[in-house]
Amino acid sequence: MPPKRTRRASPASTGLTAGERLKRTKLTGNAAYSAWGWVGTEATETQQITLEHRLATCGLSKTSNHPLCPNKYVEKQKTPPGSKVVDTPATQGGPTEDVIVISDDEGPSCSSKSCKLNPYCLNYLGQEKWEDADKAYEAYVKAHDLGENPKTHSRQLSTPIGLKNLGATCYANAYLQVWFQDVLFRMGVYQCQPLQDSEHTFENSPIFQLQVTFAAMQHSALNTFNPVKLVESLKLRATEQQDAQEFSKLFMAHLDTEFKKQQNPELQSLITDQFEGKQIYNTVCQNCQRRSERDSSFLEIENNATLEERLSALLEPEILSGDNKYLCQQCDGLQDAKRYTELRELPPVLHFSLLRFVYDISTMERKKSKQSILFPTFIDMDRFLGPPEVRGQRKKRTAIKESKNLYALRGVLLHKGASAYHGHYEAQVFDVQNQSWYQFNDEEVTKIESLVPKLDVSKKNGKGAKDTKKKNGNGPSKARAPPPKKRRRIEDSDSDIEILESPPQTQNGEKSPSSEGPDYISSKDAYMLVYARVGSTSASPMPGNPNGEAATSQSPKVDVEPPPKAMEVVQAMNAAHEKACEDYVQREKETRARFDQIRHSVMDIYRNWNLSSRDEDCVVASRQSLESWISRHLAKPKTPKRTPPPESAGIASKTDSPDISCGDTAASQSLLPVSEIVCPHDRLDPERASDMKVIREVAYTRIAEEDGCRLTPKLTPADVCAECVERMFKEKLYQIEHPRLVSRFDEVAAVEDDEDGYWISKAWLKDWRLTKPKMHTEGELDPPPDAEQFLGDVVCEHGKLATNVTTRRRISAEAYSVLSEIYPGWKPPSTHTEPCAVCETLVHLSREDKREYRKQAEEEKARLKHMHDNALNGNTALLEDIPCAIVPSHFVRSWRQWLMRPSEVSRPDSIDNSQFICEHGLLAFDPNVAGDIDSSTTIIKRSDWDALEQLYSGGPLIAIENAGGKYTHELAVCADCRLQRRTSFDMTEITIRVLGPNDPIPTPQTYNQEPIQPSKPVQTTLTTYSKRQNEGHRKSKRIRQVKEYGKRRKITITKAMSVKELKIMLNDELGIPVISQRLFYRGQELDDSSATMLSLGILSNDTLDLKEENEDIDLLSDTDVEIDGPRKKRVEGQAFGGTLLLGGGSSFGPSVPPSSSPDTGGPVACPACTYENTPGDVACAMCETSLLNV
Repeated sequence: MPPKRTRRASPASTGLTAGERLKRTKLTGNAAYSAWGWVGTEATETQQITLEHRLATCGLSKTSNHPLCPNKYVEKQKTPPGSKVVDTPATQGGPTEDVIVISDDEGPSCSSKSCKLNPYCLNYLGQEKWEDADKAYEAYVKAHDLGENPKTHSRQLSTPIGLKNLGATCYANAYLQVWFQDVLFRMGVYQCQPLQDSEHTFENSPIFQLQVTFAAMQHSALNTFNPVKLVESLKLRATEQQDAQEFSKLFMAHLDTEFKKQQNPELQSLITDQFEGKQIYNTVCQNCQRRSERDSSFLEIENNATLEERLSALLEPEILSGDNKYLCQQCDGLQDAKRYTELRELPPVLHFSLLRFVYDISTMERKKSKQSILFPTFIDMDRFLGPPEVRGQRKKRTAIKESKNLYALRGVLLHKGASAYHGHYEAQVFDVQNQSWYQFNDEEVTKIESLVPKLDVSKKNGKGAKDTKKKNGNGPSKARAPPPKKRRRIEDSDSDIEILESPPQTQNGEKSPSSEGPDYISSKDAYMLVYARVGSTSASPMPGNPNGEAATSQSPKVDVEPPPKAMEVVQAMNAAHEKACEDYVQREKETRARFDQIRHSVMDIYRNWNLSSRDEDCVVASRQSLESWISRHLAKPKTPKRTPPPESAGIASKTDSPDISCGDTAASQSLLPVSEIVCPHDRLDPERASDMKVIREVAYTRIAEEDGCRLTPKLTPADVCAECVERMFKEKLYQIEHPRLVSRFDEVAAVEDDEDGYWISKAWLKDWRLTKPKMHTEGELDPPPDAEQFLGDVVCEHGKLATNVTTRRRISAEAYSVLSEIYPGWKPPSTHTEPCAVCETLVHLSREDKREYRKQAEEEKARLKHMHDNALNGNTALLEDIPCAIVPSHFVRSWRQWLMRPSEVSRPDSIDNSQFICEHGLLAFDPNVAGDIDSSTTIIKRSDWDALEQLYSGGPLIAIENAGGKYTHELAVCADCRLQRRTSFDMTEITIRVLGPNDPIPTPQTYNQEPIQPSKPVQTTLTTYSKRQNEGHRKSKRIRQVKEYGKRRKITITKAMSVKELKIMLNDELGIPVISQRLFYRGQELDDSSATMLSLGILSNDTLDLKEENEDIDLLSDTDVEIDGPRKKRVEGQAFGGTLLLGGGSSFGPSVPPSSSPDTGGPVACPACTYENTPGDVACAMCETSLLNV
């Protein structure tokens, strides 16, 4: 059945009915005409304005064309059951193919654009925020800040937890994650008991805090633990980055000391049994076969290349011959010998240090090695045990499972960053509880589905299957397909790791002897490798599993439990977390109940606040106030509000909801001002009608009573301001009548040359003829043509017709009659009036005077040519050995301005030199001090002074002469008055001397008040424009700044200006950063930024020295890019100096002698640069590396 076709609504009739008069109010579709269409038609005077007219100005009249828009948010009424449905042709089954439904004219459509000015449309005020309950609740919770949900910090099942980084403690966090997965080590930590004489200090000891940390990592309900107390107990500086390997050695040494104090023998040797191996240094005489052995223990094997290759190279025999022969005691002479290292015993947990940080002898600094290091997923250490003969036989064995020392990869410590002085430590560790690999990045724990990507043997070219990685064990899997290469990069890992599918070749070109060879991993970030012996108590991945995961059947059950005291701390944290979760759930329930009540009340109000008729009781509010009321509960309050107490009924009452309503009670109601629509008379402002909205008075009352908010002031449509309407009425009436009056004037304004007329101001007439004259002021009549600002265009100062005909215009007598209706007191002169005779005579005389003034100026200029050309340019080189005089600079400036415009500028009256003479009749300045000859003084020739005495009055004469670079003067200098003159200033100029990079720092002994002389001779002649041609192109700013060294700059300062403000000004003027500026005054550095110029004793026209200090690039940037040229050597930090790890004692209990102590009788080799230092040195003499732990 085809759909019904609807006919378009009939267009509204635009014509008039028979006999109807055309009125402006009938022109619909224009809001301005609808509001003010009655001006000039129904009302021409203010007395004729009625209440209906005032309502029309705001669109509130009964005849307004604004429709009563229906409420779009009213719930649709459902058809009640049992109601009768009217049959239509469609329901009756009749033919519908040719049915056309003809509808009546529909009402005007409602939209945000068309109803923008409609006060009866209440549909677009933000109600949609409440319609979606879920989104509204989310906004409500965000606005009222319930606090962070503690459930987001809950631990997910048995997923490992992260450790909080306290600033720069990632190196400790990475090792703690590795040590925690060692079950035997963890068990030993748990079994450590306090000693009897130190019970009171045990809870503050590192051992107890380590127990708490491990207990939290095992049983905490949170996904992150803060090890702050462990860090504090070790006295570590949390904001300083340290070396992870050094921390591991020192912390293990500290634990070994504490374990030796325990009564359990197994616990006393835990560090030795679990982590310590033995190696033998052998030397065999080739002549008598005498063997010299020296055993040594190790906690880690150092390596910096492929693991097997470096192990083989480490154990490779060395032949001592030639100059390097061995002194054999049995042979009693130098003999050829063979020296080699032998691994005799290996611990269950084997650490390989990859020696990432090396010492660069060229820069005398540590740096990070960025080469890739290969290591296998499991390694047969039987091939490296015993002497070379035994190792050679074991290498021929092919079955890996026969090995008694097969080690599987258990952890990888990563150092992110290319510099040895900064970076970030992370760890990839195999979790023995979940039998899975995890990446630990402080608080973030990420599950690695497979450390080694699974290979699909059905695919060619070594393409691997997809690998996944999850964060915290809950995130969605991220598919990854490694490229079909021999090296496969683990793309989903933050570390730079690649997987080699085939085992690497040895140095002899042979591959690994095992047919079941391991996968090899290549990494540029791996810092430390941790392997565990397969089959030991510490669960480890088994070989043969391509994922490096442990076999389930052989995985030991982890049932190690923390000690009671440590468990109490963890249980207290779990209980606090559980209580926080319960409190949050309770607050959430209460908040939801309050939200439901608020939403129901708000939605019920705005769904029923529309008027059903224009005669209904209503209140006028502003659009902004209604929008604020609707969004108030969903917007964050300006001031934080406390969480209300729980309600017995679960729902807050109307008068007790401090965080959901404007006020708690009616007495404390909050006010929502409607000032956007209120005029200065506290009434409705017609000019702001676009912001008015009309609501039912019942809705206004409900907002005040139910929600505790009152719209103030309460205004009704009858409160439209009569004074504002009258004011606007006059203006709009002027806009209607003024164009009509101008049109009448233009029709009769023209006048012929032989006709009589009147003179009128041309400027007034041009402005008055505009549609909206510029001279018009709202509420006032336009100024008449003879107003003060226009009268001079027609009448002169003598009351007669002005001689200037360009400022006036003729108009006809009819035009004068039109204007006289508005300005009856205006009496313009007629066109027969003669111009003012006095003004015509003055015009003739002024021309003669101008010629006389010009002639006098030219004569004085020619007579005083040297003063005119050189007086103000500062060039005194031409005045050497010539008698001179002092004149005020302002006199010379005024005199030169008079020379340029003698008929317009007044000639100077006299020369006043009294300002340079003190009350004692002496000079108030010293001509030989550069700061005293300032901009207020000018030096001229004595001959020019004699000429000035003839032309001008004044004085007295101050005669000086430049004799050999020093000024001689007849009058003596008054020292007291001179100092007072230089200090009595509010604003003055000072000179800044910019010192060069090689200039010495000024001191009181070396201070020189004279400016630094430039390298080139000073120019003694005037610069002409032609000389600029030889200067070449414009130089860059940096080149110009270099040439400014040794030059002087004038700047203006005040008494109250501080040193900091002066440096900021110099930064703007010279481009020198404030941090690089060093200011000196008379050799003393101005290091107090708050000191003022007055407190420092800086005088008028004084001189300051500015020294620019280059910024230290190494301190500002710790980049990995090498910097060419010499640079400042980095200062090594104090490492673990001052911490408990180097405190030289125990954290609790009596001191136990260490198992071994270093030999202090011989030289001490630096671990960084291998330089041999004398015993007792605390730092290396070559590289300044700490020797406290060597």
